[in-house]
Amino acid sequence: MKKLLILLFLATATISKAQDLYSIETKVPYQSVYLELGGAGLPYSFNYDFRFDKSRMDTWGMRVGFGGYTTDGDSFFSLPVMVNKLYGKGPHYFELGFGATVFAFDEYTYSYCANGFFDSNGQYICTSQIQETSTYNFILDVDGSPSVMGTLNFGYRRVPIDGGFTWRVALTPIFNNNGFWPLYAGFGFGYAF
Repeated sequence: MKKLLILLFLATATISKAQDLYSIETKVPYQSVYLELGGAGLPYSFNYDFRFDKSRMDTWGMRVGFGGYTTDGDSFFSLPVMVNKLYGKGPHYFELGFGATVFAFDEYTYSYCANGFFDSNGQYICTSQIQETSTYNFILDVDGSPSVMGTLNFGYRRVPIDGGFTWRVALTPIFNNNGFWPLYAGFGFGYAF
């Protein structure tokens, strides 16, 4: 009986240890942070990406990012949000996604005189004042600020099995109420953990 109990104890301990080793070996880098040039953030964005299922990479996930710039009084801010699914086996994945990018930019209103004349005192009198608002285009016409651009994603993502340096390249079609641009792309690199 003692031998049976000792054998049962050793078998349980071995199974428990094997399960611990299995869980360590199957830990996947389901999160990543990366810089993307182009892509859903439009000119560029810093992003956080994660899988909803922490035990698998080939599953649904989400990314949230931000980007922007300020130059000579002009400013631009973008906030890309996408849902994506990875297909494949580590470290190579095909990525398919969709989402939207909210962005804001500076708009300027300026006015000028279209018609006028000089009076007898030499003063210029404007008879027709025109007021215009600057427009912003990012490949597609944009109606105003803030605005929303729809995004799709078809690409390749390399994520090392145990985490570390990761990179991605994708075709990222963009669209809004003024049109569709299928040939926009992005390249990103960062760290998976």
